[in-house]
Amino acid sequence: MSAQNQKASGIIGALAGMLGLSALAGVLVTVMVTPALAVTGMAASNTIGIFEGLPEYIRIDEQSQRNTLWAQKTANPDDGYTEIATVYYQNREEAGWDDVSQYIKDAVLAGEDRRFYDHNGVDVQSIVRAAVGNVASGDIESGASTLTMQLVKNLFINEALQLESEEDQLEAIRAAQETSLERKLKEAKLAIGLEKQYTKNEILLAYLNIAGFGGNTYGIEAAAQEYFGVTAADVTIAQAASLIAIVQQPGARSLKSPENYPANQARRDFILDAMLDEGFITAAEHREAIDQPVDEEFVNPSPPSNGCMAGHRYAKFFCDFVVENVDNFESLGSTVEERRNAWRLGGLDVYTTLNLSLQKVAQDEVWNYVPRKETALELGGTAVSVETGSGRIITMAQNKTFDNTLEGGGLGTTAVNFNTDQPYGGSGGFQTGSTYKVFALLEWLKQGHGLNEYVDSTVRTFNQASFTDSCVGGWGGPWTPKNDAPAAPAMSAYRATTDSVNTAFVAIAQQLDLCGIRQTAESIGVHRADGAPLETNPSSVLGTNNIAPMTMAAAFAAIANDGRYCEPIAVDRFVTRNGEELPGQAPDCRQGLDPEIAAAAAYAMQGVMSGGTGVASNPRDGVPIIGKTGTTDRSKQTWVVGSTREVATAVWVGNIKGDFPIRNYPSGGSLRHLIFKPLMTAVNGQYGGGGFPDPPGRLLIGSGVELPDVRGETEEDARSLLEGLGFGFEVSGQVDSDLEEGRVASMSIEPGTLLARGVIVRVETSRGNLIELPDVSSDGYTFEEARDILGDAGFTNVSESCSEIPPVEEGGDPLMDGIVTGQNPSGGSKVKYEKSITLTVSRLDCS
Repeated sequence: MSAQNQKASGIIGALAGMLGLSALAGVLVTVMVTPALAVTGMAASNTIGIFEGLPEYIRIDEQSQRNTLWAQKTANPDDGYTEIATVYYQNREEAGWDDVSQYIKDAVLAGEDRRFYDHNGVDVQSIVRAAVGNVASGDIESGASTLTMQLVKNLFINEALQLESEEDQLEAIRAAQETSLERKLKEAKLAIGLEKQYTKNEILLAYLNIAGFGGNTYGIEAAAQEYFGVTAADVTIAQAASLIAIVQQPGARSLKSPENYPANQARRDFILDAMLDEGFITAAEHREAIDQPVDEEFVNPSPPSNGCMAGHRYAKFFCDFVVENVDNFESLGSTVEERRNAWRLGGLDVYTTLNLSLQKVAQDEVWNYVPRKETALELGGTAVSVETGSGRIITMAQNKTFDNTLEGGGLGTTAVNFNTDQPYGGSGGFQTGSTYKVFALLEWLKQGHGLNEYVDSTVRTFNQASFTDSCVGGWGGPWTPKNDAPAAPAMSAYRATTDSVNTAFVAIAQQLDLCGIRQTAESIGVHRADGAPLETNPSSVLGTNNIAPMTMAAAFAAIANDGRYCEPIAVDRFVTRNGEELPGQAPDCRQGLDPEIAAAAAYAMQGVMSGGTGVASNPRDGVPIIGKTGTTDRSKQTWVVGSTREVATAVWVGNIKGDFPIRNYPSGGSLRHLIFKPLMTAVNGQYGGGGFPDPPGRLLIGSGVELPDVRGETEEDARSLLEGLGFGFEVSGQVDSDLEEGRVASMSIEPGTLLARGVIVRVETSRGNLIELPDVSSDGYTFEEARDILGDAGFTNVSESCSEIPPVEEGGDPLMDGIVTGQNPSGGSKVKYEKSITLTVSRLDCS
């Protein structure tokens, strides 16, 4: 199309625009004079049908603001709080009338609506002037929107930004910005209604608080802080005009990019001229402001710190966990949608459970011992602590740096929270190893067994069909679990716990229902991090389920808390923008275990920390502590989970992916202890902790039976007696013995031991080949006499060892010459006939 045709087309469009604006002016004059008559009379026509369904006015509701997250400085809230992050959908901080400089108020009037205080929401003079101007220019350049009409449009845009889907947002924004007579009429009608409900100052302030200033920055206060590093009350004349220059075209005139500086300066200078014309500033003030170029020296950007990634360096993952939990914040609304909307609207001070002083200890220890940029393996490490009686999360640390950008931060960063479940930004969890044995111990106690009951701990092959599992119906196939170190053939459940003996716990599980172990674990909050049901295969008792560290900490907290489980929570309270205090996440606690069961388990778990596998993690500061260590096959994952009466902590160090043996990593097997001990020392310094209750006697003895002594019995009699008591019986071989051949000569478990029914007692029978050796060393026999006595008893392999008699003056006795004074083996020993016997004979001369 030629330039002439383009111009002609523009003029035609402008004429049409003039006619439309003129019609609009006529309609609105009628509306302003007799609004009820006008709207009622025109509703029947097609032209004014657009008023149907519109409210009389639109409300100036609260605008979206920042949410600020706070952490306690210490365990005592009276010590104060520290800001850890600001999180928002729109970077806005609402300002009051006195919080906004008069320069800004004057700049917006001069630049956007000089007759603001003279019209009633719609400026008919401006509409006519705009129509004439559009015709003169050959295009539609001026929309004649008053500040009130612009506020209506911005309110619609703000509503659009609150919609759930991006598609719905874009559609609603398009409708709010559509260039059409219909939209202008709607804005005008609602602007008139708005002016009837609010004062001019309220409308002006609302406009300044809702206007967009580029990107995600909304409101004059946030804009002043971001672009000039000052509050809206402290801007200069040039800064005020430069800020208002943005509102018409934020994308082209915002100060986020130097590319926009020329366009911003052009509009700013226009506004400064208008401020001079209106008498808002003097000629000298105008000259000084105009002489200031919009450049890097003029703009003093202070980028907004939105989101967890920009938050406190020690609290980024915890911040993300809080954000991921918005759906659970019941005080923000009765439905999930209401809670999300309240969070988007923002303006909340969120007082979290995090103890920042302890968080620093946890994070520093994890960073110190678990490098975030390790290249030999994908190494991960975490530490998380919860209060036992409330579930309040007080630490949440991990070795990686938080980065949730689409491009990521490379090696050493992640957006995945290793401490939490998958739905809350977490991973799929990690195999827990022997820490899971605690739940088998609890079920053992629940079924009436005792800590002092012995079980078979020999390494052997199990038939998995021998295990009961009412959850899935059963298992099959051989399985030969191994131990981390040599173990006694039988041991108590207490010792099995303190020493973490795999075969003993498999024997414990064999006497239980595997489904019952799962249900006991679930009763104190244990679940897989990926949401799948806990596995119940026989090897699960050794810790094959993938569980989040925070889940394990909360479960151990329940044991320390007399069996009362509390769901982990992250927020204590909210304070709204109006100063109203709302409850946070109330403690969600339930009794998961009988307190006596918890006390008995805690008794064994204290042994883990005082003399068992967890001793390296014990702070030894006088605060009683329970715990359990865990190491998976090939040391892929390592754990220590422990608790005082006040706080439970879980530390995990292992493979994020892959199966590199952690014990092959420098200090690998000790890293968990090196983190846990100083952290719990710091925790105990703030929280302390009392003693654990004593277990009842019945849970020490349990349903065990005292093992009788069957040595000397025939094999048949021994089998009958032991099997009659509920024990297994097995002959493991023969031994040399003076008992009659075939009689029981030895037992694998000491008689008198309190033994669980079902335990296999292994015996060895006598070969009947040992005879009691006569004593020939104490009755003054000569060598020949002694040899004859031994020969008569059947011992013929006899030799002499000479012992020279010292001189008389040294106490020697010549009368002992030739007398037997000793023998090896000694008299009374049980030996074979062919045994070599040496007699010690005193001689005056052994040369």
